[in-house]
Formats: sequence, structure tokens, C-alpha cells
Amino acid sequence: MPKRARRNHSSEQEAALLKCNHVEKIPVSDLCNKQKLQPSLFYTWQRQLFENASAVFDGSKTGVSAREQELQARIAQLEAKLAKKDAVNADISEEYVKLQKELGEP
Repeated sequence: MPKRARRNHSSEQEAALLKCNHVEKIPVSDLCNKQKLQPSLFYTWQRQLFENASAVFDGSKTGVSAREQELQARIAQLEAKLAKKDAVNADISEEYVKLQKELGEP
């Protein structure tokens, strides 16, 4: 019998399954059977959740994930690029108006 290919679950899927168990009180066995998931994997996710839960309550209170920081950096980069393009457009428009005046065009 050939081995099944590994399935990768997104962090959103993992969180949703953990929430079903902890908030909605759906038994682990029912969740795992429905999702065709090994209970050991579910408990690994649960352990990771509780090991990293302290980050939510740490003293920094920034609440900014690495992904959010990455996106904020990208936004800043794109805004800087846009500002540079705006400056170039303003310069070109100014030169165009000067040329129109010199050539006597309306």
C-alpha cells in the first residue's frame, strides 16, 4: 500500500481546529476523525499554541507579527518609491509648462 502524500495545514486551519476543541468543546477524536488527522499531530499543535501563548501577553504589547512588520516595511518602501515618482512628475510638468510659455502655446 503506497504512502499518502503529506498534507500541509495552514496556520489558520490549525488554529480553527484547536478553537473547535477548546471553545466549542468538540472532542479531539471527533475532530481528528473528521479531518483524517493523527491525534498526535493535533496535540503537537496544541503544545505549540500553549508554548507560544505568552507572546500574546508579553510586556511589549505591540501585537505586531513578523508578517505585519514585513508588510509595513514593504508599504514604506512603496510609499517612498511613489513619492519619488511624484517628484519626477512634478519636475516634468513644470518643464512642460515653461516650454509651452516659451513657445507661446496655450
